Amino acid sequence: MRMDKFNASRSVTVIAIVTITMLAACRTTDKTGNAKGTEQADAKVETVSVDNKIPDSPDEMNENRVPQRQSERQQTIIRLNDRQREMMMLNNRFAFRFMKAADSKDTGGKGFIYSPLSITLLMGMINDGATGETRREIEEALGFGNNDAEEVNEYCKTLMEGLPGVDPSVTLNMANAIFVSRKYSLQNSFVQRMENCYSASAESLDFESPSTLRRINGWCNEKTRGMIPSILDEIDPTMASYLLNAIYFKADWTDKFDEKDTRDEEFDSPQGKVMVPMMHRSLLTGYAETQTYQAVSIAYGNGQWSLEVLLPKEGANCADIIGSLDANGWRSGAEPFLSRYRVDLKLPRFETSSDTDESGGLIELMKSLGINLAFDENLAQIPGICNEDPLYIKVMKQKARIKVNEKGSEAAAVTVAGMMKVTSAGPREYPTAVFHADHPFVYLIRENSSGAILFTGKYTGKK
Repeated sequence: MRMDKFNASRSVTVIAIVTITMLAACRTTDKTGNAKGTEQADAKVETVSVDNKIPDSPDEMNENRVPQRQSERQQTIIRLNDRQREMMMLNNRFAFRFMKAADSKDTGGKGFIYSPLSITLLMGMINDGATGETRREIEEALGFGNNDAEEVNEYCKTLMEGLPGVDPSVTLNMANAIFVSRKYSLQNSFVQRMENCYSASAESLDFESPSTLRRINGWCNEKTRGMIPSILDEIDPTMASYLLNAIYFKADWTDKFDEKDTRDEEFDSPQGKVMVPMMHRSLLTGYAETQTYQAVSIAYGNGQWSLEVLLPKEGANCADIIGSLDANGWRSGAEPFLSRYRVDLKLPRFETSSDTDESGGLIELMKSLGINLAFDENLAQIPGICNEDPLYIKVMKQKARIKVNEKGSEAAAVTVAGMMKVTSAGPREYPTAVFHADHPFVYLIRENSSGAILFTGKYTGKK
């Protein structure tokens, strides 16, 4: 099969995420502990000349994960400082811990798609207004350790400013918004930090007016380009504020699939064998194996973004993979783990959707990861957002959806959290590999220079 054949079709990936937090007041007398103003971190985004070549062996691996195409060119990368690189590694562990918690709720074997980065950015905003043990729990769960809110804000700012620029052929938009009830007012210092670090706009609305629901859902629809047309079914007039995060991602595959090569083939789902449309191509790309799974990297655009698919070996399953990622922390940051192989690649054309309300609720997932006080109306310490009252998170959920086909992928996720007031070199021979994803697998989308993980998911073949 001729390799030039695979450039015939156009490939596109579209991903959108919305995270919303609904804030309400909680009883406490402590109104101190506002975060300090931020200072510029040492992290930076810079353009460098790179040789797009996956290492032929582990001995050839350098400090940066490298994409799949071979040609030296100018490339923009994110250089995190040492502390931020550590935060990225630990935050990726949160991503896998969250993935493990979500997988434990997937008792029906449907599969799922979520965005841990969207949760991180949203909880970063809440963390800014938190104090004491509430802040400690949030930062520990997200992997930020015992940092002050200033350092967390600067880390989130680095990602928000840096990630969209690493590949001009990839569209990545991240947006934040704060909608506050007219019965409440936001602290000026909080608004300034949100604008500076999260580019978050603030807007006062009448939470008793039907137009508020249309405004918030319209924001979701706009920022996700129609991927998430709505997030709320109704507005609770007792809420103090809604915090929103939206992420939209669109990219072409670096090496395209050809629709003519897609065939209906068997897929071994938890419910038995089913027929799925299986995309197929030969690809010179990054590949690795462990005792538990095979892993392949499929690049987008200039190679800074990739879809990494982890396929269980015989005798293993997705839970085994997810458990090992949680324990080992994965390969975070810029260090590569893949060697160059000629891969006979098969990947299903599939669609998966998720709703945490159908799997026990997002609050229970977050509690299982160690965030408890923020959801307690009596014990939460979040005094730094509204002037009138401290806040606690009353409601939190996420919806998400992903499509993968020959033209690429399309995905969206929405997270809602609510807080309520209480009265109280030359040619060479390459090794070959066969990677046929004909049974449930785990996947993630990441940016390679920073190691940031945007999406994690599991596909089981169940419709």
